[in-house]
Amino acid sequence: CLPICLSICLKPASWPVLFIHLLFCLSVWLMKNLAVCLPHLLPTCLIVRQFESLPVRLQYFNTQNHSIYCTTPLHVSGWHPTCCDCCLLGKAVQEQGLPCDYDLSLGPQCAQVSRGCCIDSNPDNQTTPTVGKTHWANTYIQNIAHFIKFYLCVKIGNGNCAHRCTGNGTCTCFKGYKLKPDGKNCEDINECLLGASNCRAGERCINTEGSFRCQREVSCGTGYELTDNNNCKDIDECETGTHNCVPEFECQNTQGSFRCRPKVKCSAGYIQDALGNCIDINECLAQTGPCHPGQLCINTLGSYKCQRNSVNCGRGYHLNEEGTRCEDIDECKGPDAACSGHGCINLVGSYRCECATGYIFNSISRVCEDMNECRHYPGRLCAHKCENTLGSYKCSCTTGFKLANDGRNCDDLNECESNPCSQECANVYGSYQCYCRRGYQLSDNDGVTCEDIDECALPTGGHICSYRCHNTPGSFHCTCPVNGYTLAANGRSCQDVDECVTGTHTCTVNQSCFNVQGGFRCLSFECPTNYRRVGETRCERLLCNESSECLAMPQRITYYHLTFPTNIPVFTNIFRMGPSHTVAGDDIQIAIIAGNEGGFFKTERVPTGGVMSVARLITEPQDFELSLELRLRRYGMLSTYLAKVLVFVTQEEPRVPYKPLLE
Repeated sequence: CLPICLSICLKPASWPVLFIHLLFCLSVWLMKNLAVCLPHLLPTCLIVRQFESLPVRLQYFNTQNHSIYCTTPLHVSGWHPTCCDCCLLGKAVQEQGLPCDYDLSLGPQCAQVSRGCCIDSNPDNQTTPTVGKTHWANTYIQNIAHFIKFYLCVKIGNGNCAHRCTGNGTCTCFKGYKLKPDGKNCEDINECLLGASNCRAGERCINTEGSFRCQREVSCGTGYELTDNNNCKDIDECETGTHNCVPEFECQNTQGSFRCRPKVKCSAGYIQDALGNCIDINECLAQTGPCHPGQLCINTLGSYKCQRNSVNCGRGYHLNEEGTRCEDIDECKGPDAACSGHGCINLVGSYRCECATGYIFNSISRVCEDMNECRHYPGRLCAHKCENTLGSYKCSCTTGFKLANDGRNCDDLNECESNPCSQECANVYGSYQCYCRRGYQLSDNDGVTCEDIDECALPTGGHICSYRCHNTPGSFHCTCPVNGYTLAANGRSCQDVDECVTGTHTCTVNQSCFNVQGGFRCLSFECPTNYRRVGETRCERLLCNESSECLAMPQRITYYHLTFPTNIPVFTNIFRMGPSHTVAGDDIQIAIIAGNEGGFFKTERVPTGGVMSVARLITEPQDFELSLELRLRRYGMLSTYLAKVLVFVTQEEPRVPYKPLLE
């Protein structure tokens, strides 16, 4: 058993299988000799491994009946179980027959307790050694069981558990977390998503790591602040000093606000203003006067006094001859009678004027004033414009209308009757509109005169005629070059005259006519020496009789002619050359060997032969005579073909669509 225990305990990588071998050691120990395996197991496993973290794990060991030597706590926060396990190790040393001062390498305190228990366990000091050994073995079995349980957690569990480990080696998580499927790591529980929060109405749940918090959705408003428990609490502006009361006032807090109350109280007869000053109250201005009828109220500082009235007749009255009472004045009589020019009605203490039509009585100035009917009856007197006059009004119309017979409404005026437009006129309600005939437009200066449209000068005028545009009053016409072109049926495009078809060319019977844009060319050719003509445009080499100089000459010379206008795009393909059919392994080379001194053309290899394209922009009309050589190597034999290409570049205008010749 000892070699097995030692081999396991001395190999940390084998700790996960310690439980199986430990049970094996226990079974051997119980069946044979309790004192053989266990004392070696304890110094090896329990001492070396268990006491590496003595302050934690020894809390789980049984301490029953072993407190006699544990009166002094060790370094584990005063825990006696640590001391008692040191005592158990001393007993194991004694049972093994080792000296009691055997070095366990556990520190001086644990060694002292171990030696004490070793001496106390000496057979000379025990009256019943057999019973003591059995009790000692049972105690260690319990200790080992506790150790195995704790070992599963500490050595197997806690090494991987993210939060904490239970006694059976399984992992658990703190509150607010849940165990992941791997059984070790923990992940946050979203209480807000699961509806497990206790947030109240008006609060929003916000998930946090391991918990959640409730946040109020609506602010508390002015004068309130949010407390830690998410409630709104009144802000005491007086206490915080955020009020705006002046020194003459004191601050009084209210729910959500505050009030400024004056420090000084005003006496009776005074009232306090906004600055805290005491000002006098005019009691005489009160709605119900403080004095009795027949008395005059006189205000004083802080009070008032009543004084008996003297006889004083108001407006519209005068004293009678005795001077005892007031009588009505008849304002409608006398040289200075009121309501001059209008009717007058006397009233008690006053009078009223019967104003003529168009006038109104002013109760303040008490005279008849002109009534502004236009302002008094807006929009009801005149259809368009209303102008006030003395005692009356008159109506007028806006431009484009005339006053109707009733003097109030307005009828449309037909301006076209006076021929205001230079060409066409259309009357509209309240106005008129001038129109111009085709080819004319209204002048921007007066809007009535028609001016000729210069169609040729318009932004699109360059596209009206294909060659040249001539403006005429109200219209235009197109012309073409004098020679080589004729005007098309649409009156705008220029069509090339094919002199070769119409027979207007000057070519001889030995020449062929070739039409180009705006003209023609007379073409003729003769086959070189050692060649014979086999068609209208082709010469073939005669038999060479194996002469090397003759064999080096082209087998066939073909004549081509094509035409296109100036300024055609660069890289446009204009000629294609190649064998009638291709064979796998053909080596084809094509090159311009003459006529391309200006570098206006280039050749390019294609799968079926080669093409010639425009390399530089050709801006001026000119003729080119190009020689293209095609060298074909097939089955090891070289054949040469020559193409004589006549290129006629014509003037770009008039714009005639160009179609390249591809052979």
